[in-house]
Amino acid sequence: MKRNSPNRDSTEPSHLTSESRLQTPDSSLINIIDLTLAYGSKVIMRDLSFDVHQGEVLIFMGGSGSGKSTLLKSMIGLVRPAKGHIMYGQTDLWSAAESEQNKIRRRMGVLYQHGALWSSMTLTENIALPLEVYTDLSRASVLELASMKLSLVGLAGQEGAYPSELSGGMQKRAALARALALDPEIVFFDEPSSGLDPVSSRRLDELILELQSSMGMTMIVVTHDLDSIFTISTRALFLDPKQKTMAEIGDPRLMRDNSKNPDVREFLRRSK
Repeated sequence: MKRNSPNRDSTEPSHLTSESRLQTPDSSLINIIDLTLAYGSKVIMRDLSFDVHQGEVLIFMGGSGSGKSTLLKSMIGLVRPAKGHIMYGQTDLWSAAESEQNKIRRRMGVLYQHGALWSSMTLTENIALPLEVYTDLSRASVLELASMKLSLVGLAGQEGAYPSELSGGMQKRAALARALALDPEIVFFDEPSSGLDPVSSRRLDELILELQSSMGMTMIVVTHDLDSIFTISTRALFLDPKQKTMAEIGDPRLMRDNSKNPDVREFLRRSK
């Protein structure tokens, strides 16, 4: 499946300050503005500015320790930035009132690196949990929706199974079904192929593309896996752990072939 990549450069003109950008209408779904991430005095990444476009699959890539997962956690409300803004429309996630933050989080689905399924619950019970917490649906409707989400990810008939009874690839699919429970506008994936064999990883990539194509969801994926990067991405953001900032954003195929940054070329041309 081939998809056209947006051509708009995500770099803002130098005269446009972060404060003026907060007041600038923008068709992008998410705007990251002058973001610095740190744990105490240890800076992880600094001066990050980019947009997330509606309906795209944006990859966060880079070597170990580059801050990919920390950036994702900050965008879903788990790691407070040291500086800067994470804008969902006209709302700054980290300065908004709690009620507004909760509205933003309701628009998100998250697939964590290790799935994070409750081992003592069946797949149906795992998927039903966010529906029971965040909706007023009847028990019958919750169970019906849970079954539909499992079917959506290719796990029809596994409603009564426990996570320990599934393969690693099936566990990731079940965790994705739970991430889709509330029909999110944006889905975040933290190293979705971690721990999977090549066949399971490829099938998960194919599922991500199917969902993106059929449902038009925006997806943000943390990965260093080259097959995934070139298979599913609309654009990719390279985080440089040496400079502690973003080095480049764009089509990873063009970056591999034409980037002027040797670290970007080396990362995308490396052996698997």
